Amino acid sequence: MAAPREPGRGSGAAFAKRIDPAREPELSAEQRRVTQRAEEALRQRALQRRLRGRNLLTGLGIGAVVLGIYGYTFYRISQERFLDELEQEVEAAKTPVN
Repeated sequence: MAAPREPGRGSGAAFAKRIDPAREPELSAEQRRVTQRAEEALRQRALQRRLRGRNLLTGLGIGAVVLGIYGYTFYRISQERFLDELEQEVEAAKTPVN
């Protein structure tokens, strides 16, 4: 019976293994710097993805609040009748009393 293969491994293809650059004696100082820069770039991209998601949620939340206030304002103004009453009073004041 064959031994179970690890996921992600092809048929005998080489697979990259993780290394700790600080503990790897055969890496030169330049190779360590390049590795550190690459790892930092990966961390930055992951942080940007997380922040992009948070910013999107924040923007949608603020937009929903603004639209809610806008809609509520229109709703309340459509129900107000005091302007109609003021106009009636002005018309009544303009007409001469006999």
